[in-house]
Amino acid sequence: MLSLNIVFYMYVALFGLIGAMRGWAKELLVVFSVILALTLTTLIESYIPFVRDALSGDSTALFWLRSTLLGILVFFGYQTPHIQHFAAKVKSEKLQDAMLGIFLGALNGYLIFGTILFYMSEAKFPFGIITPPVAGTPIGEATLNLLEILPPRLLGVPAIYFAVVLAFVFVIMVFV
Repeated sequence: MLSLNIVFYMYVALFGLIGAMRGWAKELLVVFSVILALTLTTLIESYIPFVRDALSGDSTALFWLRSTLLGILVFFGYQTPHIQHFAAKVKSEKLQDAMLGIFLGALNGYLIFGTILFYMSEAKFPFGIITPPVAGTPIGEATLNLLEILPPRLLGVPAIYFAVVLAFVFVIMVFV
């Protein structure tokens, strides 16, 4: 049996490897898509009456809504367009591109898998194959400590709104 911590760090390392192969610019678009997904989820849960009222009691349905929205935006974030202007803006040295790609890829692993793990925790781990962490055990305590530093907890209101603004400022300054 694997600990959720081990699986989490395996995904962070895997996404770091993927980031090294894709490069920093493409990985940055994925970071922005995750930030957008977290913002959209926050807005939907706060201001759409059906989600706010009807789904707030059904944690499994809320998990699927959140995860589907995250999955769709991450999918489109990974589908980087092949635009000549975009490619010209991000030309750099291969080593620098790979090193920053590792960092941003690992950040994407943290953001994507950490968000899904947080949503599963909020839904009280609705799958039989994944068991919740047991408090009082070393592995359980490590997982519970990890749940405290996952993206939806750190990027709550109002921090998520500032993250969106900073992402747009970055896009305007660098890519436009």
